[in-house]
Amino acid sequence: MNAGLTPLAFRGASLYDSSMTESKSMILGCSGHAITPEERSFYQGEQPWGFILFGRNISEPAQIADLVASLRDSVGRDAPVFIDQEGGRVQRIRPPILPHYPSGQALGDIYRQDRERGLRAAWLMSRLHAFDLLKFGINVDCLPVLDVPVEGSSNVIGNRAYGGDPVTVMEMGRAAAEGLKAGGVLPVMKHMPGHGRGFADSHHELPVVSVPRAELEAHDFMPFVALKDELMAMTCHVVFTDIDPTNPATTSRKVIEEIIRGHIGFEGLLLSDDTSMNALKGTIGERAANIVAGGCDIVLHCNGVMDEMQQVVRNVPPLTGAALARTKAVEAAFGQDDGADETSIRAEFDAMFAVA
Repeated sequence: MNAGLTPLAFRGASLYDSSMTESKSMILGCSGHAITPEERSFYQGEQPWGFILFGRNISEPAQIADLVASLRDSVGRDAPVFIDQEGGRVQRIRPPILPHYPSGQALGDIYRQDRERGLRAAWLMSRLHAFDLLKFGINVDCLPVLDVPVEGSSNVIGNRAYGGDPVTVMEMGRAAAEGLKAGGVLPVMKHMPGHGRGFADSHHELPVVSVPRAELEAHDFMPFVALKDELMAMTCHVVFTDIDPTNPATTSRKVIEEIIRGHIGFEGLLLSDDTSMNALKGTIGERAANIVAGGCDIVLHCNGVMDEMQQVVRNVPPLTGAALARTKAVEAAFGQDDGADETSIRAEFDAMFAVA
């Protein structure tokens, strides 16, 4: 595959024409640098709506493009391909393939010195991510991070956040989202309705937040309210005891209906955070079933472990109803590009950071 192709040109197909297939409500990973025959057959039969790449899937530029193309070929359509390319310590494609980009906090430091310059920095970096990712056929970036950390919270968010106040996070997050969309890559807000107050790393254990709902609404939830019209968001595996003392947001129908769909007003496609994170209880299959029952549109499973993916697919439905309509809205938004010049964008960003 030619790494310079845009998503509109993959395999000569029309963008996201899924009329011949029925996709399931899931995004899956794969195990290595190329899909195995077993994976190809599995994806073809089970039809995940999309795929996600991690560092284990990355070796060199042509390989990334070929992997993306083969994932799409396995399902017979131009499925969306996701990645976490934030900058800082969460950057799946690293040097020497792509530059090392600064963290959200480093961008926020510019904002705190000069608001307009900080917003420009956030936009520029996301616009560069779009240039970078589309060369490989990757068209969704799990960015911006809209969590607002509080003092003493887990470092799982840490310097990934733009700052410790909701206004900074809201404004910088909006600029980052706009930069991605300007380059034809769609953003995913995370981690809704807010992971900034978690005192545990949800990759390993379940964070429990016990502050009153009113305080959460005035602080943690604010950036998501401001960006509620974005097309995609990812949940957090965090319990908010004043809303649902039993279930983390990802599997809580009350949090999803009352907070995410209600208070925040988000009507877009809601993805779970990774099913294999240990904040969730039960087997992988039980976790997937609980995510669906809680009201998420899409179950995300990242690690590419085949026996876990087989458990996931037994517990997720085909896309129908509102979830299907939301995926169609996402699909319709791909391919929009402002035609900016990469060289000038990169030079402006590099100069800005050189004197930051």
